[in-house]
Amino acid sequence: MISTRLIVDRDFTVSNLDRRIFGSFVEHMGRCVYTGIYEPGHPTADGQGFRRDVMALSRELGVSIVRYPGGNFLSGYNWEDGVGPKDQRPRRLDLAWFSTETNQFGTNEFLDWCRAVGTEPMISVNLGTRGPDEARHFLEYCNHPTGTRLSDLRREHGYEKPHDIKFWCLGNEMDGPWQIGQKTADEYGRIAKETAKLMRMVDPRVQLAACGSSTHDMPTFGSWEDTVLGHCFDEVDFISLHTYFENPHDSTAEFLGNIEQTELFIREVAAVADSVAARKHSTKRIMLSVDEWNVWYKARSIDHRRKPGWPEAPRLVEEVYNQEDALAVGGALIVMMNNADRVKTACLAQLANVIGPIMTEPGGAAWRQTIFHPFAQASRYARGRVLRPVIHSPAYQAKTFPEIAYLCASVVHDDETGQTAIFALNRHLSNTQEISIELRGLGDQQRLVDASELHHADMKASNTKAAPDNVAPQPNANVQIDGHRVTARLRPGSWNVIVTRNTKPA
Repeated sequence: MISTRLIVDRDFTVSNLDRRIFGSFVEHMGRCVYTGIYEPGHPTADGQGFRRDVMALSRELGVSIVRYPGGNFLSGYNWEDGVGPKDQRPRRLDLAWFSTETNQFGTNEFLDWCRAVGTEPMISVNLGTRGPDEARHFLEYCNHPTGTRLSDLRREHGYEKPHDIKFWCLGNEMDGPWQIGQKTADEYGRIAKETAKLMRMVDPRVQLAACGSSTHDMPTFGSWEDTVLGHCFDEVDFISLHTYFENPHDSTAEFLGNIEQTELFIREVAAVADSVAARKHSTKRIMLSVDEWNVWYKARSIDHRRKPGWPEAPRLVEEVYNQEDALAVGGALIVMMNNADRVKTACLAQLANVIGPIMTEPGGAAWRQTIFHPFAQASRYARGRVLRPVIHSPAYQAKTFPEIAYLCASVVHDDETGQTAIFALNRHLSNTQEISIELRGLGDQQRLVDASELHHADMKASNTKAAPDNVAPQPNANVQIDGHRVTARLRPGSWNVIVTRNTKPA
């Protein structure tokens, strides 16, 4: 057994937690939309073709904001194709994923789905094959009340009131050679600035995110952010980060080092953004949008590209997640919460089937993947202020990152309810961790609200249609509270949630 300590104090706060860090992502890729969230004729489908079973799981997952419609798909997408009568919508070749797009699901369907689930939309504009003019027209269609051709067209399509979409992304991964319409940092920075200017003229209330580097190891990382923000700093609110966890060493210990790499990525992007602010003598701070992140390495190939034809909604990158993947996702959530002063939005990519926490079968069942559970628990309990954690833990050496503490943790306190949520990852794979937690200044009469652990003896264990609950949270009986002190035993390789509430005002 190893011993660790976690100390927080109510006077030492990272930031209020923006609930939009519990976002997700819906792209027209594979089966995310068709037979994922949308399947007319499915036994659970509602009148619009939305799968009720997937909507119920999306609510349980607690997604707060959802990015749409891409992704690589975005850079070749014409928003006009996805509005209006369905029998008049064109079928198109999707060059991003070598598929046929039917456009039977588009902007208005997505917004109706968001309203039904109770989540906020995050809409992206195409800056690959298109530009500022199409972006401002798209915004006018969505957000302008009435009295113009495009706002009245929306009303003709059955939507009298404006959609009032607040969050918009200016393109997708424009630094990537795989991207339709790839641009240099100067080219993209200029078009992002001009697009933002026009969009703010149409609706000054919008929040705008510029594209950052597609990955931390892009050759242009750092210089890309610096150049792009040099152009559009005054016009945008966010810079994006995309990160996918891989396991090239086939080692759980190495794999969990991705968590530390994500922390470094966040801090480096914030530092570059602040250096641009310094050059401009500006007090403005650009916030970070981690609007694509997940584990993705087992289902990387796009097999149908080598086959004739352009299939509709092929099975694409349907990653089967296991216990170690769930630990990585939980650790990434901890890192984002602990950087709540800069990370204000994040989107787990994607929601269903395509590297998703939810899996479905056409005409059949829907079930939770292993990564569903840490996300759903964090979204359920993390409310209020993120407290600055002081962690005392032994560590191990790794190739992925020089020194990795066995304890990875975050604490979020809600002043309104007096509830404190502790999220703790034991990265020791053979030893139980005995953790001592001090909740200073949060009240001396804490009581236990919930305690659970996500643990499986086999790190490769997964959930399937036949065994959907093989990996799922279980109660942790090894938690005790004495005043403001909490002690617990965390099993090897486990994700843990401990929730307490002060029974006496602090």
